[in-house]
Amino acid sequence: MSAPAAPSPDIHLDWMLACTGCGATRSAAGLASVCDCGQPWLVRYPARTHTLVDRTEIRRGHGMWRFRSFLPLLAGEQPISLGEGDTPLLATPRLGASLGLDDLWVKDEGCNPTGSFKARGISAAVTRAVAAGATSFVLPTAGNAGVAAAAYGARAGRPVRVYAPRTTPATILSQITAFGGDLVLLDGHIGDCGKAARGHAAATGAVDLSTLREPYRIEGKKTLGLELALQLSWTLPAAIIYPTGGGTGLIGMWKAFTELLEAGWVTGPAPRMYTVQSDGCAPVVRGFEAGTDRCEPWVDPWTVASGLRVPGPLGDRLMLTALRASGGGAVAVSDDELTSAAASATRLEGIDFSPEGGAAVAAAARLRQRGDLGPGDRVVVFNTGAGWLYRPAPAFA
Repeated sequence: MSAPAAPSPDIHLDWMLACTGCGATRSAAGLASVCDCGQPWLVRYPARTHTLVDRTEIRRGHGMWRFRSFLPLLAGEQPISLGEGDTPLLATPRLGASLGLDDLWVKDEGCNPTGSFKARGISAAVTRAVAAGATSFVLPTAGNAGVAAAAYGARAGRPVRVYAPRTTPATILSQITAFGGDLVLLDGHIGDCGKAARGHAAATGAVDLSTLREPYRIEGKKTLGLELALQLSWTLPAAIIYPTGGGTGLIGMWKAFTELLEAGWVTGPAPRMYTVQSDGCAPVVRGFEAGTDRCEPWVDPWTVASGLRVPGPLGDRLMLTALRASGGGAVAVSDDELTSAAASATRLEGIDFSPEGGAAVAAAARLRQRGDLGPGDRVVVFNTGAGWLYRPAPAFA
């Protein structure tokens, strides 16, 4: 699909924005950041309806934009796309047997353009921002979002400034520059990069694509849940295990399941949602276990799973709400556990697990051991990115 032309500014958008903090609503016209209260906006579609006939038609499409009736896209409008979505949902019997789970599946997001689930959210965000008149973008990244932003910026013909920690894996950094991203490396973590990105946006007018600082990355990530339901013939698994940094995937899937239930396309109950983080940066796990509705920022975050190195996620309240409402939970695993799990799962099933995907496998083992998962539960583990992005090229004689 080619880059769309910006619609006329007086065109009617059949969706609106609702604040997740104060409850305020606003038109979706123009470029939106966070609400004045500091909390994120979510997209609502009060005028749309969905029938079971529509559900049948979904199979005729392809990629994540086959779900356009659930997405912020106008009739006839073409998104800025690289073919994201339609990632495989794979039965993993050998891995399942090793964990004591008889019905274990892996959703392999490493098969997306740019090698990770970030392609979904960035495609949606760039599509809507370009349609609203954006001429440039900026993004702080722990790695994979920066690759996606650079690629979709190139697809849209818009420059992208990317701020990344100096400790980001070298292969990921090289991908950002290969797609033409203006890469700036900083000492510190993604929170420090976020401050720099907000400063750049204020100084230049670049659209800030930071997690939850615009409303449309969530809508792209929502297709994780929509696609999962489609692949399971409009049923839902008992449990989902999701590696969590900024949390857009977790929040987006919970939104997707709510919308599917409201549309009558699936029946309940919704899956139990489990988040996994590294014990070197686990603000959501700590907040969940403490029973709070917010997360305290993690001091001195570190993990080899760079996508989990998010010390103070803006979506903390939304994540904690989803975990508790679903009857799920939160698990922290060590870097040794997640690295070992990624390596063994890759060899067992031929799926290229990232460290974050390894964390989800390690969490599945932990949850099975403590009885949160039953042996017959249908469990879906998310591998959010490709392992090759984290591995330097070896030298061979």
